[in-house]
Amino acid sequence: MASPEMKSIRQQLPRWLETSLPCATRGNVASYIPELSKAPHNALGITLLSATGESASAGDCGLRFTMQSISKVFTLILALMDNGEDEVFSKVGMEPTGDNFNSMLKLELVRPGIPFNPMINAGAITVSSLIRGSSPEEKSERILHFFKDLAGNDRLDYDMEVYRSESDTGNLNRSISFFLKENGVLSGDVEEVLAVYFRHCSIVVDCADLARMALVLASNGTDPLTGKQLIPRRYVQIAKTFMTTCGMYNASGEFAIQVGLPAKSGVSGGILTLVPERYGIGVVGPALNDKGNSYAGVHLLQTISRELDWSMF
Repeated sequence: MASPEMKSIRQQLPRWLETSLPCATRGNVASYIPELSKAPHNALGITLLSATGESASAGDCGLRFTMQSISKVFTLILALMDNGEDEVFSKVGMEPTGDNFNSMLKLELVRPGIPFNPMINAGAITVSSLIRGSSPEEKSERILHFFKDLAGNDRLDYDMEVYRSESDTGNLNRSISFFLKENGVLSGDVEEVLAVYFRHCSIVVDCADLARMALVLASNGTDPLTGKQLIPRRYVQIAKTFMTTCGMYNASGEFAIQVGLPAKSGVSGGILTLVPERYGIGVVGPALNDKGNSYAGVHLLQTISRELDWSMF
């Protein structure tokens, strides 16, 4: 039997979603990665999953999309599990930038020239270089296996059309990578590192997958549906802090005020967020605002958080 709160959420979720859906008309689907431009402009979907296994969904929750920058949260965690904090944070900082996610401005202007945080492209590329493995293929396989465990879904795989589209058009990311290599931040072959980065960005999920992954973070690294500890608690703390301070690009402060939950977005329109110790949430809305976040998705999360008083602050 569903809890009273879940019953209420199931009843009200379709109405909240319908209220947010018109916001999609104010955004634009990402086109700088050509394959992403094929996403349905007016789609909006959400799934919430509780620590007891109850769920609620509405809208286009079955739409499949690539993780894009949402994957950065979990590659950071895997790099921490592989290397420890000291090694990772000798290469990547812990501060918000206030700049666009693909900017390399502060790499040149601020010493020591390491990326400000792991949620921007420069930081995530550096983190990708720290994943253990003897080849890009082995590193990517370890990442995919980790994501499958977190999502409780053995069918997760790459969208190779998106991967090729990202690789073919990723010249700014190549510029960032070569600059990092010149500064001694990035080790190894640039194209091999980028192959790992582009692959984990192109892993395909739906809202239910994101909700399950978010629930593991909400539960301090344990999957409450299996009881299995998948991530050390300390690394979950680090990841959730980055999600709060940097996870919504240079709109993270506004999101913290308006929604008040740790979150990470991607330019495919996905948003992963969570209510600590209670819910994992996955959202998709491909039409983006000028900061690269789902226009309708952010509005929907703002509505739900206010209606249910979920803000951590």
